[in-house]
Amino acid sequence: MNRRLLERASPFILLALIVLVWEVVCRAFHVSEFIFPSPSDIWAKLVEFHAVIAQHAWRTFWVTMVGFGIAIVVGVLLGFVIGSSRLAYTAIYPLMTAFNALPKAAFIPILVVWFGIGVGPAVLTAFLISFFPITVNIATGLATLEPELEDVLRVLGAKRWDVLTKVGLPRSMPYFWASLKVAITLAFVGTTVSEMTAANEGIGYLLISAGSSMQMGLAFAGLLVVGAMAMVMYELFSFIEKHTTAWAHRGSQGG
Repeated sequence: MNRRLLERASPFILLALIVLVWEVVCRAFHVSEFIFPSPSDIWAKLVEFHAVIAQHAWRTFWVTMVGFGIAIVVGVLLGFVIGSSRLAYTAIYPLMTAFNALPKAAFIPILVVWFGIGVGPAVLTAFLISFFPITVNIATGLATLEPELEDVLRVLGAKRWDVLTKVGLPRSMPYFWASLKVAITLAFVGTTVSEMTAANEGIGYLLISAGSSMQMGLAFAGLLVVGAMAMVMYELFSFIEKHTTAWAHRGSQGG
C-alpha cells in the first residue's frame, strides 16, 4: 500500500524537487528574469496576467480539440484501411512515413495562403501533426492479428469483416488509447507553433508577444499552461484506458 502511494505521489515529488532546485539556482546565481525566470517569477506573472492567459489558453484548447478530433476520425479510418489489407499496408505505409518526416511548421505558410490568418492553419497543423500516431497504432493492432486466431475464426464461419470488426478492432483498443496519449501532446505542439506565426490569439501568439516585450516570466507562464492542459488530457486518456482495456494490462498490475 505504501509503495502504491509512493508511486502515485512520485511525479509530484519529482516536480517539487525540480521547482525547488530551479528556484535555488536562480536566486543563488542572481539569474535575471529577462534571461531565465525563477518559478516564483513565473507564478507572479501567472497571477498578474491570469485573465489574459486564460483567454489565450481557452482559444488554444478548443482549436487543439477540433484538430485532434479530426485526427481521431481520419486516423482511425485510415488505420483501419491500412491494417485490414496487406496491399494497402504495403502501398500506403511508406508514403505516410515519408509524409510524417516532413516538418509540419513548413506547412504553416502554405496553410496561411490557403486559409488566411486565424483558426484554419492552427486546426490543420494540430491535425497534421497528430493523426499519424493514431493511424499507425490502429493499423498495427489490426495487421498483427495472429494468423492462427484468424484461421480458427474462419473455420467457425467468420468472414473477413467479422474478424476485423469483432476481434481486430477490440484487440486494437490498447494501441488506440496509447496513440491518443501521444497524439494529444503533439496536437498542442502543432497548435502553439501555428499560433506563433499565423494567429492573433492563443498561447503561441502570447509567447511571441511576451518574448518581443522581454517578459520572459509571462512567456514561461504560457508554456506552463500549455503543459498543464496537455498533461490533463493525457491523464484523462490514461484513466479511460485503464477502465476500458484493463484486460490488456492485467499482467502489469503490481501489488
